[in-house]
Amino acid sequence: MKKNIAIIMGGYSSEYEISLKSGQVVYETLDASKYNAYRIHVFKHKWVYVNDLDEEFPVNRHDFSVDIDGNTIQFDCVFNAIHGSPGEDGFMQGYFELLNIPHTSCGMYQAALTFNKRDCLSTLKPYGIKTAESYFVNLGDAIDEDAIVKKVGLPCFVKANRAGSSFGITKVYKQDELQNALNVAFKEDDEVIIESYLDGVEVSVGVITYKGEVTVLPITEIVSDNDFFDYKAKYLGESQEITPARIDETQANKVRSLAKKVYEVLKLKGFSRSEYIFKNGVPHLLEVNTVPGLTEASILPQQANAAGISMSDLFENAIEEALQ
Repeated sequence: MKKNIAIIMGGYSSEYEISLKSGQVVYETLDASKYNAYRIHVFKHKWVYVNDLDEEFPVNRHDFSVDIDGNTIQFDCVFNAIHGSPGEDGFMQGYFELLNIPHTSCGMYQAALTFNKRDCLSTLKPYGIKTAESYFVNLGDAIDEDAIVKKVGLPCFVKANRAGSSFGITKVYKQDELQNALNVAFKEDDEVIIESYLDGVEVSVGVITYKGEVTVLPITEIVSDNDFFDYKAKYLGESQEITPARIDETQANKVRSLAKKVYEVLKLKGFSRSEYIFKNGVPHLLEVNTVPGLTEASILPQQANAAGISMSDLFENAIEEALQ
């Protein structure tokens, strides 16, 4: 009997358009002979099932069901394609865990932790995982620009703490640029992390649970045409994403081992994609994404393809792992 799969997409953050694209790819890719797939749009003002005629049917949030022409649809599993809040920060995970509905992403605590860059990096440091020097600022704090520059140096990156897809990030070269960068970051979040600039090769490493085993996918090297791997570089083709990365085997082994360690230390499930920059031959962790982009142009599907895993196999495996 075919399983009913809800593909949640959209979300409450600036990433909603990217999420809709990811969710649509999942919808078009899943094997219709195995699954009944339903597109569920999740927005602040509405949660709705959207059929192929773009007709909308409201979701009953009490049990996450949908009534369609007098028939109530219950879901066997949820495929999470929401980047940002509420799909990547723990809210949806907690909701589905309370309803006892399997879902393809990590647990509630892990999602909340990894979405919070400051807390995630702080949690991993005791395990010997290297990161950039950092300085934390909250909305309303007095800004001591001299202290910031003394701690992290220039240039540096000012980042919204809980945002993705490079929203709310600015590379700062001069001290008098800090306040404007903070204003940009505070538009996305009321917490900010300011990090030192790491000059080195940047790589992205996908780690998934595949057929019951923690599996590190081929490494991708990121070469941005812009000043850093910003939104345009990620989504508008202004970068090169080279898989496998042009790094030597010693470096490759280091970052593969580190990415697997991060996945296991954090007790992640499903998909993850972590970013690193090599400084003096040592990979330094930038961040961990637990709902990465899932379009054909996205990094994780590219890595899976290089490992001989098709898009349909990648998505179906995530569902089957969740159902187990």
